[in-house]
Amino acid sequence: MPDSYSAPEASHRYVLDLVRAADRDRFLGVLFASEPARRGLLALLAFDHELARTRIVTREPMLARIRLEWWREAATEAAGSGEPRAQPIVESLSEIARRHSLGAERLTALIDAREEEIDGPLDVVRAGHALADLQLDVLGLDDAASRQAAHAIAAAWLMGEGPERDSLLGDARALRGKVDPAALPILLPALALDSGMSPWRKPLAYWWAARRGRY
Repeated sequence: MPDSYSAPEASHRYVLDLVRAADRDRFLGVLFASEPARRGLLALLAFDHELARTRIVTREPMLARIRLEWWREAATEAAGSGEPRAQPIVESLSEIARRHSLGAERLTALIDAREEEIDGPLDVVRAGHALADLQLDVLGLDDAASRQAAHAIAAAWLMGEGPERDSLLGDARALRGKVDPAALPILLPALALDSGMSPWRKPLAYWWAARRGRY
């Protein structure tokens, strides 16, 4: 079992500010989680954001692989027992990886999924499921309905508009009433995939949906 580790508060604040600015729709969902799961979900979203940025930071395949290899090594450190490298996201990820026993192979699975995007289209199912599995671990959930709904919404999140995305959202919503309410922080962002919702309405829509157990 990896040694416990507490990240500096400045690192947690950095992660929170990053996710709030870069991934506001999923950030709003995370707010409905209680601590320490909230910090864990934020760290995972920040981690995912940095991996997704690889295709923006560089178009050169070799440089992209070097960047992802840096994150692969950092993720392995985060899940280990030593001192993680001094980078805010890595430090925050280290705390939650050790608290929730997220093994290095679970973290690197997300990196491996994102690496496919260097040479071709992203496998949205593989990438979405890898992130959802980590989120479910942080929430301490393992029931079939919550996992199925989380997988569907995580994959739908990475898709553009179209019938395939609509089908996944429909599958997830068909499980309302069966999912564990604790899964709502990672299911609520499905609301943001519905067209026509203005940004100022989203916080209230999330709150009302959470009260009703809907997403």
